[in-house]
Parts: sequence; structure tokens; C-alpha cells
Amino acid sequence: MGRGVTTTAGGALLVVGDVVTDVVARYRGPLATGTDTASSIRLLPGGAGANVACWAAYSGCGDVRLLGRVGADAEWHGRELRAQGVRPLLAVDRSAPTGTVICLVDAGAAAERTFLTDSGASLRLDPGDWSDALLDGVARLHLSGYLLFSEPSRALVAVALASARARGVPVSLDPASAGFLAELGVDRFLGLVEGVDVLLPSRDEACLLTGLDDVADAAAKLSRHVPVVIAKQGADGALVARSGAVCARVPPCPASARDSTGAGDAFTGAFLAALVGGAAPEDAAARGCRAGALAVERVGGRPPGRRG
Repeated sequence: MGRGVTTTAGGALLVVGDVVTDVVARYRGPLATGTDTASSIRLLPGGAGANVACWAAYSGCGDVRLLGRVGADAEWHGRELRAQGVRPLLAVDRSAPTGTVICLVDAGAAAERTFLTDSGASLRLDPGDWSDALLDGVARLHLSGYLLFSEPSRALVAVALASARARGVPVSLDPASAGFLAELGVDRFLGLVEGVDVLLPSRDEACLLTGLDDVADAAAKLSRHVPVVIAKQGADGALVARSGAVCARVPPCPASARDSTGAGDAFTGAFLAALVGGAAPEDAAARGCRAGALAVERVGGRPPGRRG
């Protein structure tokens, strides 16, 4: 594969990833161990893959499709995705419930969050859920890194990557979780993402994957393995690295943070919408920063009601 990114405009975006139910609890710390802590609690649709798809549609990608696996509440999740302009391709699991994530959000200035994750049906997606026909009309495939954290969905990733490579469809991936990455192992991760053309790690994920403390050095090193690396830095903006060097530093957009849940997904969705529309990675990253700033001002991981 060449050391660049396809920027031809047009076609659909296919996202393959997790669909979960978020229980978002916002509190003003500290948490009171052994007793009650007053909180504002909401039940919301979520999942990194699903959030990315919704933000891509919100950001102007006209044909966004999402492949995921859910439990008995498939109708609710499908309805929520369609309302955001996403075409749901949901496999219904009769043996496992939809994944659930409890998001503990500090309602202070940083709006930092901690996740308690039960992946449920989302990581039971497997090669039997894949068909090469899913790539018909698709300009770009995006894979949620959460798929790498179970054997069935790792097998799906391998099949999807091989199918995309055979069809000439470029593939991006978001590593998703520094905690799960540490368990998987760096060498194993890098082997599993062979063939991906864009990697979108957070600062912590980039540093973990390289063993380096400086995110710019980490992004540069990763771009020797993957043609383009977009290191998401939250309130510090983003870095774009190619061929072993940082080639752009994208400034952040100002925001008043309420909940950082899904901010990285918002960045990724807007970034991908821009790529599908023909933008260069540097310009697409600027779009991502704007979406991330909008996301942290909202509770939950999804965008406002679809524009237009």
C-alpha cells in the first residue's frame, strides 16, 4: 500500500464497531465511598463505532452505514441510528444483551470520565456477520479498535481487512482503549492493523503503542507502521504524522466542557466525513477538532439532531 490517503470524493462510509447503551452519571466529586453521591443520570445510545457513524452523518457524509451486534433492544438502537442519518446493519444476538457502559463523569471543569464496560453482544460480532457485498458503493471502511479485544471480532477484522484490500477500499482504525490495548499487547496490535492506512489514536494510546512519553515522537514513530497517523489530543488539538515525521499540528477549538464522553468519536466521525468528501488529512483533522469541541459541550456521545 502507498504511503498516503485516498481523497477521491464520493461514496459511502461503512463503520464496523460497537453499539452499546450508555448510562451516564454526572457528579461533583469526590465520590462518597460506601454511601450516596448525588448525580444526574441519563440512559443514552452509545458505543464508539455507533458514535463515529452518527458524527460522520452529522458532519455531512451522505451515506453512512454501521455494522454491529446488539441484543433484544435492537429496535431502539436502530431507530436512534436512523434518526441520526445512519443506515443500521445490526445483527441481533439471541444469547447476549447489548453492551452497556457506565460513564462516571466528573462535572468539574475537566469533565473527565471513567468507564465501567460490559461489552455484551458488541464483541460477539464475527466473520459470519460479514459479507463482501457490504463494501458495495463504499469509499472507506472504518473499524472500531474495540473489535480487536475479543477472538470472534478479531477474526471479523481480518476478514474485513482482506475484503477491503481486494476491493481497493482504504481502511481506518481507532485503537479505542488504552486499558484494553495494554492487555492485548503492542506487538499483537500492530500485527492486527497491518493494511490499515489511517490510525487515529488518543495521546495515551499513541504513547502506549510506542513506549514514548512525547506524543509527537509517538505519532511520528507510528507513522512508520501506518501511512497516516492522527494523534488526538483533546484540548490540545491534533497531530498529523506521515512517513516518520509530524507534518501538521492542528490547533484546538475552544469549548466549555460538560462531558468528554465520545469526544474522540466525534473527532473521528467528522474527520472521516471530510476524507470521504475529498479533504486532505490535515484539513480533515481541523474538522475533527471542531466536532470534538462541540461534543464536549453535550452530555453523551452522540451529536445534536441531524442537520438539514
